[in-house]
Amino acid sequence: MHHEHPSEQASVLFVCVHNAGRSQMAAAFLTHLAGERVQVRSAGSAPAATVNPAVVEAMAEVGVDVSAEVPKVLTGEAVQTSDVVITMGYGDTCPVFPGKRYLDWQLRDPAGQGVDAVRPIRDEIETRIRGLITEIAPVGQA
Repeated sequence: MHHEHPSEQASVLFVCVHNAGRSQMAAAFLTHLAGERVQVRSAGSAPAATVNPAVVEAMAEVGVDVSAEVPKVLTGEAVQTSDVVITMGYGDTCPVFPGKRYLDWQLRDPAGQGVDAVRPIRDEIETRIRGLITEIAPVGQA
């Protein structure tokens, strides 16, 4: 995706049911690794009250702080204003708008699991995010 103007960031929305684990990790990695180059949002159809503490801990281990994040409700508007919508083991139907790119990442749900169970999911998400960045916001391609 080649934008003429550097100000036109690609925007990415991560969706999972509770917005407490996978989508939070993905959003945090994307923000952490791509910085200003990408606009990042995450949401869930049935957001949890808080981000999964094991997720907070697993992310802290790799130097990313998600402790202040709050799960948010998925809105049609969030989907409409995003270029890429990435769902994660999301059972419900995500509103589909023309011209968007939809990806589905099959990732295990870390809900209710300890940090040991979260680490491999975290690492897989990081790998996928790095691949995504090369595709949508390559360095020097702003």
